Amino acid sequence: MVYKFWGWEQAVVPAITDKYKGIQTPQDLYDALSNIWCADTCAPRLRQNWTPENRTLGQCSITAFLAQDIFGGKVYGILRPGGNYHCYNVVGENRFDLTSEQFDDEILNYEGNPEQFREVHFAKEEKRLRYERLKRELEKYCSGDVQGENVNER
Repeated sequence: MVYKFWGWEQAVVPAITDKYKGIQTPQDLYDALSNIWCADTCAPRLRQNWTPENRTLGQCSITAFLAQDIFGGKVYGILRPGGNYHCYNVVGENRFDLTSEQFDDEILNYEGNPEQFREVHFAKEEKRLRYERLKRELEKYCSGDVQGENVNER
Protein backbone atom coordinates (compact mmCIF):
# COMPACT_ATOMS: atom_id res chain seq x y z
CA MET A 1 0.00 0.00 0.00
CA VAL A 2 1.14 3.55 -0.72
CA TYR A 3 0.67 6.20 1.95
CA LYS A 4 0.66 9.97 1.51
CA PHE A 5 2.39 10.95 4.76
CA TRP A 6 6.03 12.06 4.56
CA GLY A 7 8.54 9.32 5.34
CA TRP A 8 6.08 6.44 5.13
CA GLU A 9 8.61 4.37 3.17
CA GLN A 10 11.16 4.53 6.00
CA ALA A 11 8.64 4.30 8.83
CA VAL A 12 9.64 0.71 9.53
CA VAL A 13 9.98 0.92 13.29
CA PRO A 14 8.27 -1.59 15.57
CA ALA A 15 5.99 -0.66 18.44
CA ILE A 16 7.69 -0.71 21.84
CA THR A 17 4.39 -1.35 23.62
CA ASP A 18 1.55 -3.78 23.12
CA LYS A 19 -0.97 -1.42 24.72
CA TYR A 20 -2.62 -0.69 21.37
CA LYS A 21 -3.79 -3.95 19.80
CA GLY A 22 -3.09 -4.00 16.06
CA ILE A 23 -0.67 -1.06 16.09
CA GLN A 24 2.68 -2.55 15.11
CA THR A 25 3.99 0.11 12.68
CA PRO A 26 3.50 3.83 12.05
CA GLN A 27 1.38 2.84 9.03
CA ASP A 28 -0.93 0.92 11.38
CA LEU A 29 -1.16 3.99 13.61
CA TYR A 30 -1.94 6.22 10.63
CA ASP A 31 -4.70 3.83 9.52
CA ALA A 32 -6.26 3.84 13.00
CA LEU A 33 -5.99 7.60 13.48
CA SER A 34 -7.58 8.17 10.08
CA ASN A 35 -10.75 6.88 11.74
CA ILE A 36 -10.26 9.01 14.86
CA TRP A 37 -8.93 12.46 13.91
CA CYS A 38 -11.78 14.96 14.03
CA ALA A 39 -12.48 18.67 14.43
CA ASP A 40 -12.44 18.25 18.22
CA THR A 41 -8.86 16.92 18.14
CA CYS A 42 -7.75 19.70 15.75
CA ALA A 43 -5.89 22.73 17.13
CA PRO A 44 -8.51 25.37 17.98
CA ARG A 45 -6.86 28.04 15.80
CA LEU A 46 -7.30 25.76 12.74
CA ARG A 47 -10.57 24.08 13.64
CA GLN A 48 -12.75 26.16 11.30
CA ASN A 49 -10.71 24.81 8.35
CA TRP A 50 -10.76 21.15 9.42
CA THR A 51 -12.59 18.75 7.10
CA PRO A 52 -12.67 14.95 6.79
CA GLU A 53 -10.76 15.41 3.52
CA ASN A 54 -8.02 17.32 5.41
CA ARG A 55 -8.18 15.23 8.57
CA THR A 56 -4.52 15.71 9.57
CA LEU A 57 -4.93 19.51 9.85
CA GLY A 58 -4.01 20.73 13.32
CA GLN A 59 -3.23 17.25 14.64
CA CYS A 60 0.59 17.29 14.54
CA SER A 61 1.84 17.63 18.12
CA ILE A 62 -0.74 15.37 19.75
CA THR A 63 -0.17 12.76 17.04
CA ALA A 64 3.63 12.98 17.24
CA PHE A 65 3.64 12.56 21.02
CA LEU A 66 1.22 9.64 20.79
CA ALA A 67 3.49 8.06 18.14
CA GLN A 68 6.41 8.61 20.53
CA ASP A 69 4.50 6.72 23.24
CA ILE A 70 4.08 3.78 20.87
CA PHE A 71 7.38 3.75 18.93
CA GLY A 72 9.82 5.64 21.14
CA GLY A 73 12.28 8.08 19.62
CA LYS A 74 12.05 11.84 19.69
CA VAL A 75 9.70 14.53 18.46
CA TYR A 76 11.11 17.41 16.42
CA GLY A 77 9.47 20.59 15.19
CA ILE A 78 9.63 22.66 12.02
CA LEU A 79 9.19 26.36 12.79
CA ARG A 80 6.18 27.66 10.88
CA PRO A 81 5.11 31.22 10.04
CA GLY A 82 3.45 32.62 13.14
CA GLY A 83 5.91 30.95 15.51
CA ASN A 84 4.27 27.54 15.92
CA TYR A 85 6.09 24.26 15.39
CA HIS A 86 4.94 21.44 13.13
CA CYS A 87 5.87 18.21 14.90
CA TYR A 88 7.15 14.94 13.44
CA ASN A 89 8.89 11.80 14.70
CA VAL A 90 12.43 10.48 14.54
CA VAL A 91 13.08 6.93 15.73
CA GLY A 92 16.68 5.89 15.24
CA GLU A 93 17.49 6.75 11.63
CA ASN A 94 13.81 6.74 10.62
CA ARG A 95 11.90 10.01 10.18
CA PHE A 96 8.19 10.20 9.54
CA ASP A 97 5.42 12.77 9.73
CA LEU A 98 1.98 11.23 10.10
CA THR A 99 0.26 14.61 9.62
CA SER A 100 2.21 16.02 6.66
CA GLU A 101 -0.74 15.75 4.26
CA GLN A 102 -2.17 18.96 5.66
CA PHE A 103 0.50 20.89 3.75
CA ASP A 104 -0.48 19.52 0.31
CA ASP A 105 2.48 20.06 -2.04
CA GLU A 106 4.52 22.31 0.28
CA ILE A 107 8.00 20.88 0.85
CA LEU A 108 8.98 20.92 4.52
CA ASN A 109 12.56 20.75 5.76
CA TYR A 110 12.98 17.80 8.12
CA GLU A 111 16.67 18.46 8.87
CA GLY A 112 18.24 20.43 11.72
CA ASN A 113 15.04 21.16 13.63
CA PRO A 114 14.81 21.50 17.41
CA GLU A 115 13.57 18.70 19.61
CA GLN A 116 10.11 19.24 21.04
CA PHE A 117 9.05 18.32 24.56
CA ARG A 118 5.60 17.34 25.77
CA GLU A 119 6.09 19.35 28.98
CA VAL A 120 6.23 22.51 26.86
CA HIS A 121 3.44 21.57 24.45
CA PHE A 122 1.16 20.20 27.17
CA ALA A 123 1.60 23.30 29.31
CA LYS A 124 -1.32 24.45 27.14
CA GLU A 125 -4.21 22.65 28.79
CA GLU A 126 -6.28 22.48 25.60
CA LYS A 127 -3.45 20.64 23.85
CA ARG A 128 -2.99 18.20 26.71
CA LEU A 129 -6.72 17.52 26.72
CA ARG A 130 -6.74 16.92 22.95
CA TYR A 131 -3.80 14.50 23.33
CA GLU A 132 -5.59 12.64 26.13
CA ARG A 133 -8.74 12.42 24.02
CA LEU A 134 -6.82 11.12 20.99
CA LYS A 135 -5.14 8.53 23.20
CA ARG A 136 -8.48 7.44 24.72
CA GLU A 137 -10.11 7.18 21.30
CA LEU A 138 -7.18 5.10 20.02
CA GLU A 139 -7.49 2.78 23.03
CA LYS A 140 -11.22 2.35 22.28
CA TYR A 141 -10.56 1.82 18.58
CA CYS A 142 -7.90 -0.81 19.24
CA SER A 143 -10.10 -2.64 21.73
CA GLY A 144 -12.92 -2.78 19.20
CA ASP A 145 -15.11 -0.46 21.28
CA VAL A 146 -16.10 1.92 18.51
CA GLN A 147 -19.86 1.66 18.97
CA GLY A 148 -20.15 4.38 21.59
CA GLU A 149 -18.94 7.26 19.48
CA ASN A 150 -18.06 7.71 15.85
CA VAL A 151 -15.80 10.73 16.18
CA ASN A 152 -15.84 11.46 12.46
CA GLU A 153 -19.59 12.04 12.52
CA ARG A 154 -19.28 15.10 14.75
